[in-house]
Amino acid sequence: MNGGDEVVVAPEEPVQPLEWKFSQVFGERAAGEEVQEVDIISAIEFDKSGDHLATGDRGGRVVLFERTDSKDQHGSRSDLERMDYSVNRHPEFRYKTEFQSHEPEFDYLKSLEIEEKINKIKWCQTANGAVFLLSTNDKTIKFWKVQEKKVKKISDMNIDSSKAMGNGSIASSSNSSSSKPHLANGGPSDKSYSYLSNDFSFPPGGLPSLKLPSVVSHETSLLARCRRVYAHAHDYHINSISNNSDGETFISADDLRINLWNLEISSQSFNIVDVKPANMEDLTEVITSAEFHPTHCNTLAYSSSKGSIRLVDLRQSALCDSHAKLFEEQEAPGSRSFFTEIIASISDIKFAKDGRYILSRDYMTLKLWDINMDSGPVATYRVHEHLRPRLCDLYENDSIFDKFECCLSGDGSRVSTGSYSNLFRVFGCAPGSTEATTLEASKNPMRRQVPTPSRPSRSIGNSITRVVRRGAENTSVDANGNSFDFTTKLLHLAWHPSENSIACAAANSLYMYYA
Repeated sequence: MNGGDEVVVAPEEPVQPLEWKFSQVFGERAAGEEVQEVDIISAIEFDKSGDHLATGDRGGRVVLFERTDSKDQHGSRSDLERMDYSVNRHPEFRYKTEFQSHEPEFDYLKSLEIEEKINKIKWCQTANGAVFLLSTNDKTIKFWKVQEKKVKKISDMNIDSSKAMGNGSIASSSNSSSSKPHLANGGPSDKSYSYLSNDFSFPPGGLPSLKLPSVVSHETSLLARCRRVYAHAHDYHINSISNNSDGETFISADDLRINLWNLEISSQSFNIVDVKPANMEDLTEVITSAEFHPTHCNTLAYSSSKGSIRLVDLRQSALCDSHAKLFEEQEAPGSRSFFTEIIASISDIKFAKDGRYILSRDYMTLKLWDINMDSGPVATYRVHEHLRPRLCDLYENDSIFDKFECCLSGDGSRVSTGSYSNLFRVFGCAPGSTEATTLEASKNPMRRQVPTPSRPSRSIGNSITRVVRRGAENTSVDANGNSFDFTTKLLHLAWHPSENSIACAAANSLYMYYA
């Protein structure tokens, strides 16, 4: 600078870890209460606004919740100040409605039972006060419209019949038996009493005995209607559905294929990815998850059981078997074992809100990938490293095949995923953050909190730092010294799109937390 002035850049303040607090629980079970299999939650999804939340369960039901605190705060600033509303109130939800999305079916050609369990739910664009969503089980996708309908009922007549009788000769004459024959439509047969006569006149005050029903709108009820059924397009179990940013199309993925649908056309779909080999004995990997880019309608990503993520550009060709980019981490030499491929399988991927990063979850770790850098993940968060010595036990009881979901905060500064003993982890991914929080899905989420572990990091070329963060490292117990319970696992969770609020499912209970 001129004059010898020096520019001093202030160091960035480290991002403080969030302090998570319990907000709400729906479907809390009493101590010792047995959980019914059909009530276990199998899918959670916020809509883009964050004002609606949907859950699906193994019984094929979809339950909708709506936000209440934002609705309560409409009004002038002075009104809100008088009511002493806090500006930073945490999201509060209430039960809205539920409907039966899928029923158990039987495929007679393949002698295969198709269970009603909801695998995924995705919200679509709202229109005319109605909400739309897609839900899928293993084979069939359905497009639902949920709308408020006003229930109209016929109320009491405009006069009381008992009062009408006491209103003089006119009322009594109209109710008295008459010897005059009447036509079928109620008019008298005598021509002199014709209503077309010019001599007829209404008595003063009108006819008190004329009864008119009035229709009034009572309470509103929510009606869920299935608008489309997208069926018979998948030979294998559907693991993902994802809406396109164009608002018109969506994809559905099974183990070997990804299909592209138009929301308005249920009779046909286009196969855009097909990894099925000519000889099934040559099959080496399957598709585990797929998602559209949040803003680019021509881009989607899908993950595989070998731990790789492929980015696909729909503009390249009609059949996108050749990927535009491949993201995978090179295996460390000498580290291969019997379990290597099993724990490398990616169970879930999510795009960040801006589309720049992809978060992936395999059995042991969370990985954050920059779509502009395919040499490896920019950060790795070790979620289950403490379970590595127990992989043999986990294989024996099939826990090693559990599919944990992951999610990112709306601003992309934090990531989260579930674990065993109804625990879930929140990691900070902003530069300089050492946040690694362990929480329990209960009314006291910080009960199992442990001191934040150190974060070893290593530098690779071009000043890009690849981060490795660890959770609790004990080989056989959790953060509180308790044995891990592999039967209570937190597989499904979702982060509010604009606020620090997490919804997670512990068996049949939906827990919500805020920070």
